[in-house]
Amino acid sequence: MMHEQISGVRIPDTKIAREVTQFIRDIEGDLLFHHSVRVYFWGALTGNRRKLSFDPELLYTAAMFHDIGLTTRYEGSQLRFEVDGANAAREFLQGHGISERDIETVWNAVAFHTTPGIPQHMRPETALVQAGAGMDVTGRGYDQFPDEQRQAVIAAFPRGDDFKHGIIDAFYQGMKHRPDSTFGTFNDDVLAFKDPNFRRVDMCSIILASKFE
Repeated sequence: MMHEQISGVRIPDTKIAREVTQFIRDIEGDLLFHHSVRVYFWGALTGNRRKLSFDPELLYTAAMFHDIGLTTRYEGSQLRFEVDGANAAREFLQGHGISERDIETVWNAVAFHTTPGIPQHMRPETALVQAGAGMDVTGRGYDQFPDEQRQAVIAAFPRGDDFKHGIIDAFYQGMKHRPDSTFGTFNDDVLAFKDPNFRRVDMCSIILASKFE
């Protein structure tokens, strides 16, 4: 299944891609792992449709690392989970002879994947990870994928039972110990949905309470 071709897209059959797959598989459960693979396929299919020039290996690496920060490995971290994932991808790639420019691309793709309005103006790999994640989690761009593409991706990498609530719970479990890290992002929507005691930080209140006049 891991090397199945879907509309001309397949997981890169390279040493790095194989090691990335094993590294993430050893850490993530089925829900996040299959989600990450689907993010790669949605992203690559989007890139092909838009006729973008992108590196499949970099895109795959970023897609696979994009949610690792939600795992129990980072349950003591106070960083944004996206930064934990970006740092993990950078550390992994630094041991594989990848150029600093390409490492920066992967770092950006992981770190910015929940930040709307910016990735699409960066390198294609960064834009496509966000596009792929948006498609798989919220259905953004759903109608731009033919039925046969959607069905093929889901058949190869199933969403499982009740993926929607499952991914919300995965976000919550990965962020509940660091609520301050969600400030200024839509991640605080997850905490507000799951935790009735969570209180959003109000930027206007912060400005008005500032000592500056």
